[in-house]
Amino acid sequence: MVRSLLPSQARRYSGEVVKLVFCLHRRSDIDEDDFHRYWTEVHGPLAVSLAPVLGIRRYVQLHTITGRVNDALASGRGAPEHFDGIAELWFDSLDSLFAAASSAEGAAAAETLRIDEARFIDHSRSPIFVGEEQAVLG
Repeated sequence: MVRSLLPSQARRYSGEVVKLVFCLHRRSDIDEDDFHRYWTEVHGPLAVSLAPVLGIRRYVQLHTITGRVNDALASGRGAPEHFDGIAELWFDSLDSLFAAASSAEGAAAAETLRIDEARFIDHSRSPIFVGEEQAVLG
């Protein structure tokens, strides 16, 4: 999929970093504790080991805190079901993301991650997109 987009087709971003954001829902057969443990202890280190090949500058996991606070926030806004977590993968540019994904080594690394993700993530319910950070405060 990434290979079909050429860097020349991508808008030039003025931001300091381009982020791939992955909003995660766990598979229905995985409980919350197992999801967070696997993501932290297995998938995280795997992603870190492949980061140089994929051109990932930084990898951040945001683990959702379950409970009354998030329930109250969601109900007050009519929000949909919460995500179990959000992954942020930082890249220097769209060009660096495309270059890494287009190489044979990068494509193999991305496939390794996708296969591992399928062990704990419901891909069909987990939006993924690339965006540019625009700092508003701080």
